Amino acid sequence: MAANWPLHERIAWVANLVLVIVGYAGIMLAISTLKKIERQSKYAEASAQAAAECAQAALLHAQAIVHSERPWILVTVEPSRSRENSFIVMATNRGRTPARIISTAEQIVVAIDENSLPGTPEYIHKEHSAPFTPIILLPGESTAIKPFSRDDAKGLCDSADRFKRIETWEEKVFLYGKVIYKDLIAPTDGQVHESNWCYWYIHGRQKSGLVIAGPPEYNLHT
Repeated sequence: MAANWPLHERIAWVANLVLVIVGYAGIMLAISTLKKIERQSKYAEASAQAAAECAQAALLHAQAIVHSERPWILVTVEPSRSRENSFIVMATNRGRTPARIISTAEQIVVAIDENSLPGTPEYIHKEHSAPFTPIILLPGESTAIKPFSRDDAKGLCDSADRFKRIETWEEKVFLYGKVIYKDLIAPTDGQVHESNWCYWYIHGRQKSGLVIAGPPEYNLHT
């Protein structure tokens, strides 16, 4: 049979066989290469994800350090030492670095209850004879931002009947405000922080008081 198989056909058969073998080897090599590329891509993706998670963790850690070292202004009330039934709203730096108070705002309203207060605190802007002077508070230091007394409560009422409603708690006196400050050691264009406060004046027959009150928006800290 080999004698009847022409030489050119045998050469063509061998050439085709070689092409098939080479093609098969090429396909297997390509498949192997694609699998390696896929594995490397997964490794690269996993490495990138791990790097991103590490970077996020480092950022959160850095932010936690910054927050722990920054100033925190908290607002409290202290009774006056020189006047009975009189109080002073105080701003105290409870943080670890100095704070610079750059402005304050306050308001007093008479309402049935705290649900009757505006959803967002509203302030009446008053013209001051002199510009506000920034106040520097070192850690642990305090400054007075608002005095209030029993006589001030009377001064809010335009009639004896309305003052009677305050005495019987049919209407309530709310004092609220905010303190805006910066970290003294931060850049001049650094983040501005804000401490909001709100108190309800409780009028008693002989003793009065100020207690924390108001919706959450009135007691936010940033």
